[in-house]
Amino acid sequence: MIKIIGIDPGLAATGIGIVRGTGFKVDGFSYGCINTSKDMSLPARLDQIFSKLILILKDEKPDLMVLEDVFSLEKYPKSGIILGKVSGIILLAGCRTDVPSIEIPVREAKQVLTGNGSATKTQLEKTVRNIVNLTTPIRPYHASDALSLSLIGLFRYKKCVG
Repeated sequence: MIKIIGIDPGLAATGIGIVRGTGFKVDGFSYGCINTSKDMSLPARLDQIFSKLILILKDEKPDLMVLEDVFSLEKYPKSGIILGKVSGIILLAGCRTDVPSIEIPVREAKQVLTGNGSATKTQLEKTVRNIVNLTTPIRPYHASDALSLSLIGLFRYKKCVG
């Protein structure tokens, strides 16, 4: 059985999704978020994400970490820079715990799971919920986004590490 962790980077909320299974069969899953307070300094928030993620990676020992690739909108360049910093510490956490990492663009994740690279967060969440056979909504969306990345990692595992 393979264990994949998906990460949706965010400064306020970093989504975490973990799936266990083989190929297209999901045997178990969990999800959640690492939240930070806007009242904290940027370095303290990054440290909190890094420290909590290190604990999760050491505890879960995933075979692969799938991270949403960072993008930046011309209209909001600072957001892209901050997301880059969050992604950097996530990749470092993977490196420090010997967990191989790959990055997947959000449009690719949406395309693979929903068939539409422009799918809404709601459409993606419903698709993820259907795949893992869950009736209650997955909230927050950061968690469902992370779970979507872990599913792609599971489906593509041999291709990703082979």
